[in-house]
Amino acid sequence: MSDGHGPSPETPPGWAAEQPPPYGPSQASPWTAPGSAPGAPHGGGPEAPFQQAPHAPYPPHPQQPTGGSGYGLGHGYAYGIPQAPRPGIIPLRPLRLGDILDGAIKLVRSNPKAVLGLSAVAALLASLPLAVGQAFVLGSMRSTLRDAYTDPYAEPTGVAGGFVAQYGGSLVSAAVSFVVVTVLTGVLTRILGRAVFGGSITAGEAWRLTRGRLPALFGMVGLLVAVLAVPLVAFLGILLALYATGSVSGGGLAALLLVMVLLYLPYLVFFRTKFGLAAPAVVLEGMGPVAALRRSWQLVSGDFWRVFGIMLLTSIIVGVAAAILQVPFTFVGMLLGLLGDGAGATVSAVVLIAVGGTVGAMITYPIEAGVSGLLYADRRMRSEAFDLVLQTAAVEQQRQGWVHASADDLWRPTHTPAP
Repeated sequence: MSDGHGPSPETPPGWAAEQPPPYGPSQASPWTAPGSAPGAPHGGGPEAPFQQAPHAPYPPHPQQPTGGSGYGLGHGYAYGIPQAPRPGIIPLRPLRLGDILDGAIKLVRSNPKAVLGLSAVAALLASLPLAVGQAFVLGSMRSTLRDAYTDPYAEPTGVAGGFVAQYGGSLVSAAVSFVVVTVLTGVLTRILGRAVFGGSITAGEAWRLTRGRLPALFGMVGLLVAVLAVPLVAFLGILLALYATGSVSGGGLAALLLVMVLLYLPYLVFFRTKFGLAAPAVVLEGMGPVAALRRSWQLVSGDFWRVFGIMLLTSIIVGVAAAILQVPFTFVGMLLGLLGDGAGATVSAVVLIAVGGTVGAMITYPIEAGVSGLLYADRRMRSEAFDLVLQTAAVEQQRQGWVHASADDLWRPTHTPAP
């Protein structure tokens, strides 16, 4: 046997004849620190002339705040959520309130000729009958005031004509608005569908792509109006029946009317919100009237109050903005119609009132249509992961360098080309 310091006197069976040398003191390693002898304890022995002082520890890497790159903290080394692509008017992810309002404004700015031009034409057509009716009312009031100044005891004239002009103009304006706003909503929705990908479209092309959907769009709007009008017709019938039979007095009739209005408001809010996304479903998905209403109901379910809140806030914003733009024209036009004399004053009043209505409505129409379309896109991204479809298409379009017209087909759930 060996004590571990010499060769073994005999080789065990099965071992090779030549064996490595036995364990002994370790040889100097090239990684040994200068000045330390082999086998010497750490820090022992005299210091060699070439021994270096130990390094100070490196300072920690400073933390970087989260920047706009979207890759988290630091210089992109930490993990984070990357920013969603934004090829067009919105980022291709579920939208916040600011994204929706900003996207509606960018819809106007990205294609001002088509959006504002079409909105101005629609607003003028809807405002002109109302302006004419108001001018006739102001003319009849001017005649009544002049007659009263000349003869205080004279019977007022022109009141019936002014009444007919006022409400007749309002009815005609409402009918025209029903048509032009429905058409405009469809065309603007088609423009929005392309603007989401960063593409632009002319007014003529938007009309060509939308006109085939107008029958379904009018059918959808007609069904919505019928749903909203059913309680009004029922309330009106009850009031007429009570008045005809003398069952209630004037005060009771007014109280009953107030109760009916309070009951109708929740009904109006509920169905107007539930069916608020039907127009984009008709235009972008190619659905029929009933299917579009059902589709809107499905998309709004689960997020009713958010959709209602955004629609209500949008109506307040555009209403205030339209009033600020419209009031100066309307005020001057009413002064001319009331205090002026002759046909020139009447024509000037009509022009100014129509211009005021046009300026206000050409801002209201595209913003409301844009918010409705973007709410529709947001609900699809939240409930159907539609943002993944949009992002994939955006990457392909970026690779190609342009937005093809086939991008419109991506809005269809089955992604089948339009007929």
